[in-house]
Amino acid sequence: MSIRLYVGNLPKESIEREALQEVFAEANAVVSTKVIKDRKTGKCRGFAFVTVSTDEAADEFIEKYNGQSFMDSPLKIEKANPRSKDDEEGGNEPPVASGEKTKQPRTDKKRTNKKAAATSTNTSTASEGFQPDPRWADQLAQLKEKLTAAQ
Repeated sequence: MSIRLYVGNLPKESIEREALQEVFAEANAVVSTKVIKDRKTGKCRGFAFVTVSTDEAADEFIEKYNGQSFMDSPLKIEKANPRSKDDEEGGNEPPVASGEKTKQPRTDKKRTNKKAAATSTNTSTASEGFQPDPRWADQLAQLKEKLTAAQ
């Protein structure tokens, strides 16, 4: 079974996969290397993934290359978390290395359409079951009295 490794702390400039593979050329267990790039700019997002053949090879790879300097940056290498169903179904978040925190989307607040809410309260003023805002109830009552007296 192949093991995916997270390679972090890469410089955020144009890094080619071949350049990273050259650094890992001594490790015979490397199956593939994938540099993660920004879709808009094409520049490296600061991390990559390396796949090795076995768990033992992964441990040796981490021990050998973790902290090694690459383009003036020490590499951070650790085992990547397994992909979730969201990633397989086209989610846009990359898998996160173990030990890193992720942001969870906020789902506690509902979005409301203020314009629709305003029009619904304005149209309901003609109905008999309408209760006015208690802050303006006295002034509304006075206006109603003046209107009925003027007729």
